[in-house]
Amino acid sequence: MMTGERERQLIEAADLLLDARRTGVPIEDLPEPLQPKNMDEAYALQDRIAEAYGEIGGWKIGAPSAEATPIFAPMPLAWVARDGAVVVGVRRYRGLEAEIAFLMGEDLPPRATQYSRDEVVAAIASCHPAIEVIESGLLDPLKAARMSMLGDLQMHGGFVYGPAVADWKKIDFKAEHVMIAVDGAVRVERTGSNTSGDLMRLLPWLANEGAARTGGLKAGQWVTTGSWTGVTLAVPGSTANVKFSAAGEVHLRFE
Repeated sequence: MMTGERERQLIEAADLLLDARRTGVPIEDLPEPLQPKNMDEAYALQDRIAEAYGEIGGWKIGAPSAEATPIFAPMPLAWVARDGAVVVGVRRYRGLEAEIAFLMGEDLPPRATQYSRDEVVAAIASCHPAIEVIESGLLDPLKAARMSMLGDLQMHGGFVYGPAVADWKKIDFKAEHVMIAVDGAVRVERTGSNTSGDLMRLLPWLANEGAARTGGLKAGQWVTTGSWTGVTLAVPGSTANVKFSAAGEVHLRFE
């Protein structure tokens, strides 16, 4: 049970990160007393930050290994855009990650019996290549305390989705090849590089274990399933292109 004093500290932490994001003037890290101590506190911090940006458009989820417990964060609807989008607003870090995302076609409300993998797959409307834009109120989120980074929306700063992929259920994601280029120069090229091992395990986990926090997955929400390329940095005016061997292409440009 979180005390009133601890809740006040996490609200203060959220305000520091929100101010840093809005002004583009980052902080090196949260003061130690304000840093989340565990995932429950990191999730509480995420929710406070996301509340400032309005409706939730979906969720980002990933795992650092095939055995690791997934970690997830909300994606504000205001930051969701289609292929070819010009990413505007206060942008400082301008990180890019190549991802595979899914658009939910049916609601999966919380329930006592867990959803099977087949049930979750059946509720998916479509599969898309995607670019997650990485932003943070932290100067270098990969060098800050891990719980600070996770609490700061897990570095989320935007989501651009490409065209729906035909026959996506036939794709062998463990053999899928991906390339990310910035201003025409290939920066990363990898095969089977989603760190979760089996990215399709992430959606049933989110529908089941994540339901207490998400309120269940809803039709029209996006779920993006972790980076294939690590974080690639861009600069103002940069154009980014992600190309998967079977899952298609997606593009964006920074203002």
